[in-house]
Amino acid sequence: MLPVRDHNPTHHRPVVTVLLMVACAVAYFFWQPTPFSGTADDVEFDLRHAAIPLEVRQGHALDRCQVFRLARDPRADAVCRSSAADEAYVGAKNPYVAVLVSLFLHGSIVHLGGNLLFLWIFGNNVEDRLGAVRYLIFYLVAGVVATGAHILVDTGSTSTLVGASGAIAGVMGAYLVWFPRVKITTAIFFVIWVRLRAWVLLAAWFVLQFFTDSSSNVAWVAHVGGFLFGAVVGLLLRERVQPPPELSLLAPWPPPGR
Repeated sequence: MLPVRDHNPTHHRPVVTVLLMVACAVAYFFWQPTPFSGTADDVEFDLRHAAIPLEVRQGHALDRCQVFRLARDPRADAVCRSSAADEAYVGAKNPYVAVLVSLFLHGSIVHLGGNLLFLWIFGNNVEDRLGAVRYLIFYLVAGVVATGAHILVDTGSTSTLVGASGAIAGVMGAYLVWFPRVKITTAIFFVIWVRLRAWVLLAAWFVLQFFTDSSSNVAWVAHVGGFLFGAVVGLLLRERVQPPPELSLLAPWPPPGR
């Protein structure tokens, strides 16, 4: 099931949502080597910038011995016996900063496109409810919590973790709590188009995470963790957070008469 659009108008332009989408697109097309170069460059880039569970646990970047063993390089044994075995492979890297950076990196154009679609559909209304600043904080914290959930269940992993999916899952969790009855146009197998209530679509998405193929390299635990975080925040703030007041800087959106 692929959401196409929701029928839930907003009162203000989703400035932060759009900026987050632009940041992800710019990172993918103009910073990451993925669209234009080979596998070796991709791996090198991810080691330098992506979140890696083992690095977060040990508090520093993977050393040369760990990286060569990870790559199953035939020189691994020699490297691990050398005096440089304990040197950081990528030099200075802060594993905790990498957790934030990884929220803006993606592994493929399909990965990027899917995330941006979900962020646009669900993010604009959550931003409208929280306000720009609180929404940005919520989004980033949801992403960190989602990554933390993944790390907790696989602390020794040396696999890189990239993508905005965990943060977006947090947005979806809040959307479920605040807008459960909103209708969402949904494509089923790209052929059948139906309008589903948000709670039906999002509950189905959440359940399907537990049936993710283990060989797919999808960090489904991050999705679950982010979604639950968003739902809890949504419940805690449901009675307190009202739609933000009109701001003189931003005209109503969509414009009157449209």
